[in-house]
Amino acid sequence: MFNLFKKVKPQEGGKSNDEVLKARHEAREIVLKANEDIARLKQEAKQASIRAAEEALRIKQEAERDARRITEEVVETEKKLVARERQIDERDRHLSAEKENTERLKKEVESTRDAMLVKLEKIASMTKEQAKEFLLNAWEDKLKADVAKRIKQAEEEVKQNVEEKAKEILVDSMKHGATDYVAEFTLSTFALPNEEFKGRIIGKDGRNIRAFELATGVDVDLEEEGVIKLSSFDAVKREVARISLERLIRDGRIQPQRIEEIVQTVRRELDRIMFKAGEELSHKVGVYNLPAEATQALGKFKYRYSYGQNMILHTLEETKIGIALAHELHADVNVVKLGCLMHDIGKVIDSKDEGGSHVTLGVEFLKKHRFNQKVIDTVASHHEDVPFPSVEAVIVYIADAISGGRPGARHEDFEEYLKRIKTIEDAAKTKKGVRDAYALQAGRELRVIVRPDEISDDDMTILAQTIREELEQKFEVFPGQIKVTIIRESRTEATTKI
Repeated sequence: MFNLFKKVKPQEGGKSNDEVLKARHEAREIVLKANEDIARLKQEAKQASIRAAEEALRIKQEAERDARRITEEVVETEKKLVARERQIDERDRHLSAEKENTERLKKEVESTRDAMLVKLEKIASMTKEQAKEFLLNAWEDKLKADVAKRIKQAEEEVKQNVEEKAKEILVDSMKHGATDYVAEFTLSTFALPNEEFKGRIIGKDGRNIRAFELATGVDVDLEEEGVIKLSSFDAVKREVARISLERLIRDGRIQPQRIEEIVQTVRRELDRIMFKAGEELSHKVGVYNLPAEATQALGKFKYRYSYGQNMILHTLEETKIGIALAHELHADVNVVKLGCLMHDIGKVIDSKDEGGSHVTLGVEFLKKHRFNQKVIDTVASHHEDVPFPSVEAVIVYIADAISGGRPGARHEDFEEYLKRIKTIEDAAKTKKGVRDAYALQAGRELRVIVRPDEISDDDMTILAQTIREELEQKFEVFPGQIKVTIIRESRTEATTKI
């Protein structure tokens, strides 16, 4: 190191003496700085070692304090446990002594009571049973008037509260039966991704829209911006048109041939769609594992209307009301649930091969699929065709009446309703020998009263068939069937002089 400070003779072509001195000076500064850094690092290492030792000592002391504290707590807990065990042992000994004392006293009381009963029987010349009967008869005579009075008061309270309680139960049931399903009646609306699709749907010279309307049987309205309206009184056709239009727009190939292909495909898939709708309906009310034919029939409710009321809406609402009523009245909820769900199943069964009303068809359908007899009875009596066999049948009837009869449930024009009823009645009143005619049950039944001197029993059969044929001609489409009943009654009267 010290060789750096030796004098160097100047060489030819080398550095000057000033430069050599300058280099030596810089070297000395570097060495001094290095020594200072070394000393500083040693000092810092020494201080760090001291701090580490102090920290280790502090941690050791804290650990020793914690150990002493935990040891003291353990000792204290053990002392408490020992004291607690002593208390429990003492209490057990005390309870055992009390139990023995109680048993001894019980035996003494029983022996004393038996002795007293023997003495009483000797004094009264009556046995124990005779004395008991005597006392009961005396109290019965004494309380008879009071019991009768209380029974009468209870009956009055029931009469006063029964109507309010019935209203409360029905209102609560209808609250539970509220549904969020919105039925479509004659119009379906389809939103377009953009306005450009309208031109593609119309096609050149309108050929696409004509092909679509011809294939689906619905009217297409494109006047409103951003939407297409599909109009038809046939809900099945509207649904086919809606799904077909959705697929055409998604596919992008909108042309007459493609339209016909998609419409045919959707029609084939409609059974699957209805099955899913029936499954959703049954699951919403907690009914599972129905026969596939029953689920398929329920799905047809999606496209069926009765006096403007969608049958899925009606069935869902009615079933919820029936379930709430069954809970309130402690009836068989499962029977009511199935009865409400299946009560109108006959309306969607093809009756070409089977005759009868929708009630009869529904009963036969349930028997075919081996439903519980109690459920079948509720369906058979929900229009009072037969007497109510059970409280569950009455609940199904009431729930059906609430859902179908409440204001706003069935969207039907009142004037059109009166016109239809008058048409039904006029079909009978215009016939010879008819005295009067009444349309009942919203036009589902026509009762005709004839003059017995003009219409014989044989004529009644012919008259019923004639009226039936005329009604079938006037009402090609009618929600349900019309039952024609002819009544022929003879009376003879005589009056005494006094």
